[in-house]
Amino acid sequence: MGSIILYAAVAVELVFAAYCIHSKSYHPTTRSVIRMSAFAAFVMLIAMSAIEWDFRWYAFAALLLIWSLMGVIALARRDGDCEAFRSGGVIRRAVLGFLIVLLALSPALIFPEYEPLETTGAYGVETVAYTCADESRIETYLATGEPRKVTVQYWYPAGAGGKYPLIVFSHGSFGVKSSNLSLYRELASHGYVVCSIDHTYQCLFTTDTDGKTSLLDKGFMHEVLAEDAESDRVQSYEYYRKWMGTRTGDMNFVIDLALEKAGGSDPGPVFALIDTAKIGVIGHSLGGSAALGVGRIRDDVGAVIALEAPFMCDVVGVEDGEFVWTEKPYPVPVLNIYSDSSWSRLNELPQYAANANLLQDKEAIAYNVYMRGAGHLSLTDLALTSPFLTRILNGQKASIDTEYCLATINQIVLEFFDCYLKGKGGFAPRTVY
Repeated sequence: MGSIILYAAVAVELVFAAYCIHSKSYHPTTRSVIRMSAFAAFVMLIAMSAIEWDFRWYAFAALLLIWSLMGVIALARRDGDCEAFRSGGVIRRAVLGFLIVLLALSPALIFPEYEPLETTGAYGVETVAYTCADESRIETYLATGEPRKVTVQYWYPAGAGGKYPLIVFSHGSFGVKSSNLSLYRELASHGYVVCSIDHTYQCLFTTDTDGKTSLLDKGFMHEVLAEDAESDRVQSYEYYRKWMGTRTGDMNFVIDLALEKAGGSDPGPVFALIDTAKIGVIGHSLGGSAALGVGRIRDDVGAVIALEAPFMCDVVGVEDGEFVWTEKPYPVPVLNIYSDSSWSRLNELPQYAANANLLQDKEAIAYNVYMRGAGHLSLTDLALTSPFLTRILNGQKASIDTEYCLATINQIVLEFFDCYLKGKGGFAPRTVY
């Protein structure tokens, strides 16, 4: 809708500019009527639900309102053509008007309306969010000495009875807990309790259940942007230990808390559904590295999935300028999903050395899937919510269809967890999609 409105605005501006130049007049009365009509038409589109009213339209609505009020005032004053006509003035006004409209419409253009992927499971999906404080850890991104708090959101089968596996998700750098919403909903519709964590100060922003919003920590942002394992492995190793300490600590806390509540006398509608003997972890990018680390730390994790993530927790040191990796085999079934961003470079990127070795490991229960034509962020729902940002951040346009890519990933993840957490048949995905 944002693109349609932009095209319409450009067309009106061009036609009006041509009319002014042809008649050698600025036609202020006509311009005022056009602005008032545009605001009225926008309000009508919202009232008819042709436009979904949300943050995308705040700036554009404010612009139309201001222009409409200016038009009303101009008509009330009966302002006429007091300025000598110049064709260049018409062109300048048209260009300025276009730029202002473009700026006001940018949220709607960057985050267009979209249809979420439909779930394929037998259950409806419900969701609830909690903010929890880990009294055993101090918040390292603040100097207040307060315990670390994280906000988590659960998606679970609606109206279901019985017990279901718990899946815990960790987002990537600068991500948010809703980064793979279509995946959470798909899993929940097939009988899983899915929990996604906002890693406070490592996510773009998080709003706790009391309404307090915490933004991305600037220091963390600079660390992620500065990290370069190809040029400074010592610095990268220090960053990995710091980031993974926070991430795996969050995931362990959330899992332990969920298991504690599930085993309590009054678990509530979400935790009562959790099968405490069946736990899976999954994450994207930095979150995937954390999930891989939790798979080593915990004995109760039965399956791990990493969406394009290196084994950061497997780096145990640096010697002679090279990473030193643990020699312990990976202890649980693991699925790695890659995009064009890393697949062809696994043997070149030092942080992906363990991933590359796993491709040849015949003893580990490991699977590797390559989504041909996808970019790093094509593995998340950002590809749905903002194709523009996804293309910019990926560095190129993905050649794979967005809905097909996400639906395929959802299917693969479901089949993997079904196999190793529910014991449903075997799992043998194709290597390349």
